[in-house]
Amino acid sequence: MQQIVNFIIKYRNFLLFVFLLFISLVFTIQSHSYHRSRFVNSANFLSGGIYSGLDDITTYFDLETHNEQLVEENNRLRARLLNTRDSVSQKIDTATYHKRFQFTTAKVINNNYTFKDNFLTLRAGSKNGLKQDLGVITSKGIVGIVDNISKNYATVISILNSNSQINAKLKKSNHFGILVWKGGNPNIVDLIDVQSKAPVKMGDTIVTGGKSTIFPEGIGIGTINSFELDPSENFYTIKVKLFNDMTNVGHVYVIENLDREEIKMLEQQTADEH
Repeated sequence: MQQIVNFIIKYRNFLLFVFLLFISLVFTIQSHSYHRSRFVNSANFLSGGIYSGLDDITTYFDLETHNEQLVEENNRLRARLLNTRDSVSQKIDTATYHKRFQFTTAKVINNNYTFKDNFLTLRAGSKNGLKQDLGVITSKGIVGIVDNISKNYATVISILNSNSQINAKLKKSNHFGILVWKGGNPNIVDLIDVQSKAPVKMGDTIVTGGKSTIFPEGIGIGTINSFELDPSENFYTIKVKLFNDMTNVGHVYVIENLDREEIKMLEQQTADEH
């Protein structure tokens, strides 16, 4: 306490000056609108900067939560889009409406793209409704097909896999082919067995063909990067530049065709009869 008293006595003139300066500033700000507005603006600027910095820090740590919320919202919108694609010009009767596709969101926790037979691992499994042979996509395009399932996880055969064969077509002309990967560049896959009559052009879009129960028709794959015609076979081999960056896949959508078992059973029955 004595030290505080000694400090005040020693610096009494300076402290008196600071006190009088403070009083004069208060009176000046209160009596002049210009000074008052400048003071308020300066205070707002300072506090705004502090709050903005705190908000940036909070937002950074909340990014994963926000991303998951956006993925879930996109999931719902994508499901509505695909399930109503064939009924755009029709009024949907909710009493008789038949939902064909169901989507599940999942996070990629492992992604191979440097080998001959690459795969991804998802943090979602049977408890989330995942099954074998379900299509996996992102908002940009296809990723692969679900292979093995555990309770909490699933592996996906990537489109960058020598065993991957996916039905695909030219978006403009509906000419079909088979999408395969022959190794090398993870941004390029091949569309083979495309008929020579197909009007193939650089930059044209390649999408899923819808000739299987795995992927709905029209899911994006990529654009034509180059092509060549085999005269002896009368088929094109087309290099497709993928929409997806397969070296950087974070969240995905797993698609289930709810009519799959019914379609497979009917096709099997027809095959057995003939």
